[in-house]
Amino acid sequence: MPDVAGRVGDEFEARVREQEESWLSPLAVRSYDTRGRAYDEEDECRLRTPFQRDRDRIVHSKAFRRLKHKTQVFINPKGDHYRTRLTHTLETAGISRTVARALRLNEDLTEAIALGHDLGHPPFGHTGEEVLDEILWERFGRRFRHNEQSLRVVELLERDGRGLNLTAEVCDGILHHTGPSEPGTLEGKIVRLVDRVAYINHDIDDALRAGLLVHDELPLEDIELLGDRGSRRIDTLVHDLVEASSAAGDIVQSGEIGRAMLNLRAFMFERVYLGPAAEEQRTTAAETLRRIFGHLLEHPEELPEARPGELHERVTDYVSGMTDRFALAWH
Repeated sequence: MPDVAGRVGDEFEARVREQEESWLSPLAVRSYDTRGRAYDEEDECRLRTPFQRDRDRIVHSKAFRRLKHKTQVFINPKGDHYRTRLTHTLETAGISRTVARALRLNEDLTEAIALGHDLGHPPFGHTGEEVLDEILWERFGRRFRHNEQSLRVVELLERDGRGLNLTAEVCDGILHHTGPSEPGTLEGKIVRLVDRVAYINHDIDDALRAGLLVHDELPLEDIELLGDRGSRRIDTLVHDLVEASSAAGDIVQSGEIGRAMLNLRAFMFERVYLGPAAEEQRTTAAETLRRIFGHLLEHPEELPEARPGELHERVTDYVSGMTDRFALAWH
């Protein structure tokens, strides 16, 4: 790469280091103190920090672009205003940056984790993940977890098998945004919690829009505590998260607010994600994924390109990368 950054490039890293030392919390990850990437690169951009480069690599990836046609709750919905994995990702990134800024943590690291956290999510939302997990367990004794698949996308599948070569901190945050283990950074812990804040509240909004719920059916005590509108609930949850985390030196919620959010999450799983109203869509999703997966196992020559791994891994990579509409059309 030609050395064209000039004087600004010469000063950029020094200026960022100085600003971070004067502004960031002692608990924050410094942009140039990353544990590094899987392999060294010859060309370093002198106008972006390592975490800013990770953010841009994620945004320019094919997996990120496919998120616009992967829905959150509803399969290939007719309306224009239902959330997709892409809008969920952007909402999660925006809220996460707000929390990171308030706590004086690294916004760029937080944003990169948030933008990459769902890259491996399969089509058809929660149902798609559940069905792929069932298929792999029944046939191969393996599990499917979208956080593990997201890491596989950025480490191996993007850029024709070279992966995005993201920093260790971003990879850690993507892998541990859900599951039994917590991220190793506070920035990653923000995304882990805000992911739930975002999807619980916008999925309530979508379920109300679709007529799967009416407002009076929502858990009254929890709604009274958190707020009667999505924006008000998010505001309550963010302020509580910031205040409780600042006092604890960790990323936590207060007991009362945290319980109310978990109650709403349990309600949504019971009534919407796994409820009877969405049974027809779940049946469609399950039949579609099972037929595609089974067909590709029998006809691996129809896989679009040579992919790394055993046959079931290659099929899983292809199927989990499909958008809702592509899977329905393929089926």
